[in-house]
Amino acid sequence: MGAHPKLWQGLLERYGLDVEDISALDAPEKANHASYRLFQVKRPARIPSRPRTTTPPAPHAALGVGALLHGPRGLLLGRHRRGTWELPGGTVEPGESLPEAVVRELREETGLMARPADVRLLGALHDHVGEVVRITIAAHVTAWSGEPADQSGESVSAWRYWPLESLPPGLFECSAQVLTAWRPDLPIDHPAAGFIPFAGPQAPLLSSPA
Repeated sequence: MGAHPKLWQGLLERYGLDVEDISALDAPEKANHASYRLFQVKRPARIPSRPRTTTPPAPHAALGVGALLHGPRGLLLGRHRRGTWELPGGTVEPGESLPEAVVRELREETGLMARPADVRLLGALHDHVGEVVRITIAAHVTAWSGEPADQSGESVSAWRYWPLESLPPGLFECSAQVLTAWRPDLPIDHPAAGFIPFAGPQAPLLSSPA
């Protein structure tokens, strides 16, 4: 046999076969030096997977975005009709990307314009509210245009820029979590939430309106 048995064993295993035994078959005549190898192999049993059920699960998670707009004039916050101060943001709609959700929510709530390319995703916050798992994507908008203004039909108004050293009390819990994920040094109290930062190029944190 010209090739070493280990070579053939390696080739067989590479193609998904298990080698159970290798037998030597030598010619019975003393003058005949022919020697062969008989490989006993089997194909390993396949591991089945269970198909997904067609029954939809009960809703138990919510995905949203919180947008940070910070420039020389300060951090943009609006006052909710419940009395809390919060960042622009909201629920991600079906079919849209996370940057698209940020741009849409910003336009709908404040009238400000930005591009998905101007949105830097910082990471994901996750916590529980009752039986619902809430996942909020912290996003930093690096450029925008226009002046913030109250929008008809929206629940947040009185948009203004606040200095980081004098943020208003009564921040919305979710906005407080996003702000702390962005700037852990800010003296903000809020319920604990897990934060998973996203990897990728880091854009400058201080931005100016376009």
